Amino acid sequence: MKKQILISAALIALLGLGGCASKLTGDVYSRDQARAPQTVRMGTIESVRPVQIEGTKTPIGPAAGAVVGGVAGSSVGGGRGSVIAGVVGAVAGGMVGAAAEEGITRSQGVEITVREDDGQTRAYVQEADPAVSFFAGERVRILTVNGVSRVSK
Repeated sequence: MKKQILISAALIALLGLGGCASKLTGDVYSRDQARAPQTVRMGTIESVRPVQIEGTKTPIGPAAGAVVGGVAGSSVGGGRGSVIAGVVGAVAGGMVGAAAEEGITRSQGVEITVREDDGQTRAYVQEADPAVSFFAGERVRILTVNGVSRVSK
């Protein structure tokens, strides 16, 4: 019964990671960015291409995986074999948990290359927003607050 509770708690923690991932779209601001003055630059989009934004890599995924793997491994065999299986299960579970966390929190992004009105060309990567599409030749605003920039229409 105790093993089932530990496994359930670890799985819930791992699945909860998807809700912890912050959004990186152009219309989402962190609390410290809200009400802060922004620098606004104008420019014209030169190109747009889809990219992948890697997921988070916190200790939570590996830890949850190690708990699940260790508990599952220790239930195999008996005596020293159970201990060895528990250790192997914990290591394998940690690796699987890390990969699961990164995969769950990975997102589709967009790289927007902009020729700004000052003549500079810069590329900006942000999470893709299905409600907003960017096209070459389109005029956009580049908003920068606290060192973080985003492209907006």
